Amino acid sequence: MASFLDTSNKFLQKINRSIKYALIVTLGLLVLIWAVFLAEYGFDISLKQFGVRPRTLEGLIGIFTYPLLHGGWEHITNNSVTAFVLLFGMFSFYGRLGWKVLFWSWIMSGLWIWIAARDGNHIGFSGVIYALATFIFFAGLLSRYFRLMALSGVVVFLYGSMVWGIFPIDPQISWEGHLFGALAGLILAFYFKQSGPQRPKYSWEIEEELGIEQDFDHIPWQIDATQKKGSEQNPEPRIRYYFKRNKPTD
Repeated sequence: MASFLDTSNKFLQKINRSIKYALIVTLGLLVLIWAVFLAEYGFDISLKQFGVRPRTLEGLIGIFTYPLLHGGWEHITNNSVTAFVLLFGMFSFYGRLGWKVLFWSWIMSGLWIWIAARDGNHIGFSGVIYALATFIFFAGLLSRYFRLMALSGVVVFLYGSMVWGIFPIDPQISWEGHLFGALAGLILAFYFKQSGPQRPKYSWEIEEELGIEQDFDHIPWQIDATQKKGSEQNPEPRIRYYFKRNKPTD
């Protein structure tokens, strides 16, 4: 009983550390995004020129800065709510691997926007959001680990309708950023599938990997089916003896 309680306490402590770490990282990133947005309004300046402007030399800086810029209060509020859920979920379950996913989602989506998107100025954290959502969903399926698959299910339940954002439905929305972000998340899910939390293996799976084969030939309770069948077809002869007492004679 004591060992069980000790194991439970260690597990709860690990969960608490993961949640605290994820909360600090998530809030830190959101504070950075909001600081940039409020600085524009507070100092009456515009930083929109630091967005991604495809195929222009001055637009290259936007690869690194475009997720920090937003067009208005509604834009940044919607992105902040979704970003909080996805960032918190990713860093809670994937820990420090989340930094690699975030970095490459940021760079890959921005670079592809610069190469192939429409002319214009692309800003907003939504490209990274699509990358995170796609990564969490496919990484959970590829892992076959029930905890990560549960997180994938939550993402689908909350943000399944996001899939329509990768199509050119609204010309005012950077659907290219959504599409390239989703592609980046898909690639990263396959690339890091062996780096994240892994499904616990059963003992027989470990034995197979180590080349250990179980020998069932000498198990005493096992009966060969062919021997059993043969004994049923050709039963051994049975000899029965009957004892009959003679009647007494006069």
